[in-house]
Amino acid sequence: MDNYKVEKYQADQKNSWDSFVKEAKNATFLFQRDFVDYHADRFTDHSLLVYKKEKLIAVLPANISGSELHSHQGLTYGGLVLGKKITFEESLEVFKSVLVFLKSEGIGVLNLKLLPKIYHRLPSDEMDYLLFLVKASLVRRDFTSCVFNETPLKITSSNRLRGIKKGVKNELQIREVSDFDAFWTEVLEPNLKQAHDQKPVHSLEEITLLQTQFPKNIKQFNVYKEDKIVAGATIFETSTVAHAQYISANEEGRKTGGLDFLFHHLLQHLSNKTYFDFGISNEAQGMKVNKGLLNWKESFGGRSIVHDFYEIKTENHHLLNELFI
Repeated sequence: MDNYKVEKYQADQKNSWDSFVKEAKNATFLFQRDFVDYHADRFTDHSLLVYKKEKLIAVLPANISGSELHSHQGLTYGGLVLGKKITFEESLEVFKSVLVFLKSEGIGVLNLKLLPKIYHRLPSDEMDYLLFLVKASLVRRDFTSCVFNETPLKITSSNRLRGIKKGVKNELQIREVSDFDAFWTEVLEPNLKQAHDQKPVHSLEEITLLQTQFPKNIKQFNVYKEDKIVAGATIFETSTVAHAQYISANEEGRKTGGLDFLFHHLLQHLSNKTYFDFGISNEAQGMKVNKGLLNWKESFGGRSIVHDFYEIKTENHHLLNELFI
């Protein structure tokens, strides 16, 4: 382990961090520093870099809270980000080095939320096995509904087919736009306020900023009836997945089949990705499922992929000491 060194991320390492993330085997644009840092005022960043003989081979987007380190709580997913050529033995040494470093810093618990496997560019299940070895506790499990675009299921739901026909009958139009104002202020924010008394995770200013920084990854599709917005979806695209980050329709959109019409289009338009990810249907820290939302996603052919959250005691690093025989 003497060959491995762990450092806390500093702002002047942004370029090397971003360059590494772009080539890593289990990373998306959410791990680039412009995305991690857009809400820096809300979290105390404590991201880590791991070197082997001065070569960067892993990073961990993270924030600290008390005596616990978290996979960055401002991101949908996280975990150790590994280089394409890293071996299993190197992955073990990286993880052990991180746990030893955190223990030496007085951090007793590491909370990891793993990157769902559909986002992996290469096989990357080392962490699943290593978490088993250090007796990590599974503290939460969500599931997301995905369409596998190589063998998509045919839409057979009479409700979905009827909704699509409504959209055609009402002469709805779908446009990809670069302006988020109409969707945020006329559809998304009013809906979330009325239904849940909540706001979107991203403010209008934040999503606009992020789109300017990641124009190839963040896209907005709106549905119009007679040039008035009635529905929309914000899509986050990675190399393997098109993910529906926000989905919403106003009353007119619901009456005219706006979302059914839109997602029938998106599933065709974005079929170049391996997966289309509708997002989770969980609530209450994974313990409850919104049945209506889940049924809607599954009626488009979405099927389940889990998203796991683990708690690791850093003192358990010694359990990795004598693995090989």
